[in-house]
Amino acid sequence: MDSDLLLPRPEGLYCPAGDFFIDPMQPVARAVVTHAHGDHARSGSGLYHVAAAGTLLMRERLGTDSVIHAHDWSERFTLGDTSLSFHPSGHILGAAQVRIEGRGKVVVVSGDYKRDPDPTCAPFEPVPCDVFVTESTFGLPIYRWPSMRTVVADILAWVDECRDRGVPAVLFCYALGKAQRLLAELATRTDRTVHLHGAMLRLVEVYRNAGVRMLPTVAVSESARGKDFAGELIMAPPSAAGSPWMRRFGKASTGFASGWMQVRGARRRRGYDRGFVVSDHADWPGLLRSVADCGAKRIYVTHGDGEALVRHLRDTGHEAFPLRSLGGAMPDSRSSEEGD
Repeated sequence: MDSDLLLPRPEGLYCPAGDFFIDPMQPVARAVVTHAHGDHARSGSGLYHVAAAGTLLMRERLGTDSVIHAHDWSERFTLGDTSLSFHPSGHILGAAQVRIEGRGKVVVVSGDYKRDPDPTCAPFEPVPCDVFVTESTFGLPIYRWPSMRTVVADILAWVDECRDRGVPAVLFCYALGKAQRLLAELATRTDRTVHLHGAMLRLVEVYRNAGVRMLPTVAVSESARGKDFAGELIMAPPSAAGSPWMRRFGKASTGFASGWMQVRGARRRRGYDRGFVVSDHADWPGLLRSVADCGAKRIYVTHGDGEALVRHLRDTGHEAFPLRSLGGAMPDSRSSEEGD
């Protein structure tokens, strides 16, 4: 890795030439943040540079007192001896890749990304570069996502089945990104009102304020005590599973929307009745396509188990390395409420 442009440190990925950190894990003077998930955006830093499309979410995550500099897509700005710009990663609203140019090289740090269409955020933009730092949350060939049209049809069929049985359908999904994407995708097929766990309310409202069209929603807490939710769709974060909050739904049927549902037996081990394969990260073909599209010869792999991806890229002529081997590991510290 070019130590002038990127250098792993305990605080996170550091750029000496620009004197900033990307998605720092500890408070630093200058942070460049790819998106608002809690394992990337952490409070306490002196100032933050973010993509303008994600500013509302960053305010929710970092607090109103944080000093935030927002930049339009592709807008160039200077930090130290480097020129930077943000480019859409297709992960969640406002999620960005970071392009760093300096010392005669271009490095792109992908953050989290996906290649599948998503009505809630700008699509992934391939950015030509010399060095590409890619995530590998689902960096195994078994991960290949079905179309969202198929997933939406399966979810609606499950809800109809629950209605016929006279039981609620409780769909667990991550509160930031996944919930809003599902509400937007479902809106292409139905106009049913969805009942939301309180942890999702404010984040859904942020997406609505950004102009994202989603199904109508109502807070579970606004329903009369003793309400019969039979046949209704309820969405909640995974932390609500098994909690006292679930008691109001009686013998509900439960589902989980996640890329991990691709693995046979994962649904059963987690105790859900149904599993729906939908992820906001790139699957195996998406990872390979993104490496090819950026044209980088040197690839660094982070997040998840990237060994299979590193081996494959080396076999296909790339210089590929796991970022954790460089002495400044970027641990995959994903919150249980967001990310897959």
